[in-house]
Amino acid sequence: MANNDVLRAHDEALTLFGARVHAVRDDQWEAPTPCTQWSVFDLVNHLTAEQLWVPRLVRDGATIAEVDGDFDGDQLGEDPVGAWDRASAAARSAFAAPGALHRSVHLSYGTTPADAYCTQLTADAVVHAWDLSRAIGADERVPAHLVTAALREVEPYAEALAGSGLFVAPVEPPADADDLTRLLCLLGRRP
Repeated sequence: MANNDVLRAHDEALTLFGARVHAVRDDQWEAPTPCTQWSVFDLVNHLTAEQLWVPRLVRDGATIAEVDGDFDGDQLGEDPVGAWDRASAAARSAFAAPGALHRSVHLSYGTTPADAYCTQLTADAVVHAWDLSRAIGADERVPAHLVTAALREVEPYAEALAGSGLFVAPVEPPADADDLTRLLCLLGRRP
């Protein structure tokens, strides 16, 4: 994708996830999600922490070791929605800075182009928007172009994700599965 397309998809994925965060009722924060070990709070905390990493890695050029445990634990505090809004705004700003997508970032598995990092985070936000939607009973539809982008991103390394032990095993999709169902099954969800 061209850099404008990468930024647009990232922005749309964060907007989609953010709309779901804003829809969480007070009594839903401890509800289970399709990510079996995470509650709604845990899921939103995970995505919030991911966004907090972006300025440090992209803007500041920090390494994983330099950031270390800065974003471990509760990043939501007493204002989960506000914490998400601030973190996602900071991530958008860091990626949108002139030249940002042409930089390299230092991730746990090595040095990676910033545009590839942005695309990975986009795919994660797309899948977790569905997770959050399912958990809170919101509309589970995801725009087709975001699904296609996420599927294109995840397919090449889906086996490695499953083999890492950090992700559940893929689920066989139905023969007539649409792209969203294929994406979710690839990542162990049961839509």
